[in-house]
Amino acid sequence: MKPIRPHLFFVVTLLLGLSLWKPPALAQGDFVSSSLLSSEVMADLSDDQSREEELYSDGTDSLDEGKWDSASDKFSQVIQLHGKKADAALYWKAYALQKLGRRDEALASVAELKKQFPRSPWLKDAGALELEVRQAQGKPVDPHHQDDDELKILALNSLMDRDPKSALPQIEKVLSSPRNSPKVKAHALFVLAQSDSPEAQRVLVSVARGQDHPDLQRKAIEYLGTNDSPQHISALSEVYRGSNDRDVRRAVLNAYVVCGCTKELLAAVQQEKDTDLRRSAIQSLAASGGRDELRQLFKSSSSPEDKEAVIQGFIVDADLQGLTEALRSAADPKVKEAGIHALGAIGGEQSKSTLLQMYATEKDPQTKRAIIQGLFIQDAAHELIELDRKETNPEMHRHLVQQLSVMDDKEAKDYMLEILNK
Repeated sequence: MKPIRPHLFFVVTLLLGLSLWKPPALAQGDFVSSSLLSSEVMADLSDDQSREEELYSDGTDSLDEGKWDSASDKFSQVIQLHGKKADAALYWKAYALQKLGRRDEALASVAELKKQFPRSPWLKDAGALELEVRQAQGKPVDPHHQDDDELKILALNSLMDRDPKSALPQIEKVLSSPRNSPKVKAHALFVLAQSDSPEAQRVLVSVARGQDHPDLQRKAIEYLGTNDSPQHISALSEVYRGSNDRDVRRAVLNAYVVCGCTKELLAAVQQEKDTDLRRSAIQSLAASGGRDELRQLFKSSSSPEDKEAVIQGFIVDADLQGLTEALRSAADPKVKEAGIHALGAIGGEQSKSTLLQMYATEKDPQTKRAIIQGLFIQDAAHELIELDRKETNPEMHRHLVQQLSVMDDKEAKDYMLEILNK
């Protein structure tokens, strides 16, 4: 602590005495004397604060200019003042010393910051700097002994970069410890997923199977999907077949989408007994670009509900050809109607042409209404007018006119006037 100057000691002692002594009455001159003494103390304290601000500013200027020796000296002087910026000065002094290659002194400054200011907002930055210094020294850093999540993550990265073999036991400790947050454990799994080490992959697969750390199983499954290696795909298939947990199985389906595993998704659809999961698998198949598999599934499926789900997949993939082929073979009216609506949703001239061809040969009124709706979705007013001019069925004629009457199209409005003037 900064020593008190002799005249200040006298002033402080006098002020303390005056505050404790309470005479019956003080003359006006005594109040003036006390006020003057107090002002002198305040002025001196203000000088110290100004000096601290000046030194701190000089130190940061030196940092900006890369003058590390000067920065270290300025921040040392700030520290000796024991003011409000002492903790920040300890950090920046350590930073400057690290730049100078004086790593032991930098670590000593960080240690002093932790000791003197255990609640300082600079502790997190200091911890990161300490990891950087120790890494530069070639010293191992144990993430298990870090208190902050971000510092633990930095330590994990540092270990894996410098010494992958010794990193694995530390990562397993991180995964097993109840002290570590889900965020840190998830990053530990991520580090494993980035490693080509067979041992690291073994641990990742083990977690994905639920053998160890079941709370991390779905996250491990997610990371398995980021690598389409045969080992990972085989592990995902094994997890899907062996698990009774719907959330786990759904996580595997999502992982299949990430790795583009369309064959595995098709197998999941064909083997899955759970209706909701089977629909999810069909949607995942469409999302992963499994066009051929969807076409195959439509032909092989006997369930109208599954066929409708496949048709929705055709929309996602904009597979007009697959949808057209499906419509030609569709026997169930609901499936056919779903396919017609899908054609309308996909749009385009080819889709419009297919709908018009179907209308010309279709006999079922309900199916014809679905075709009209598909053309309506495409704003095909001209085509609908042409259909109505040829339509002989009064019921279908009314339906066509009804659809045209609500279309915001000039040709449709002119046709309404034509009907009115007949």
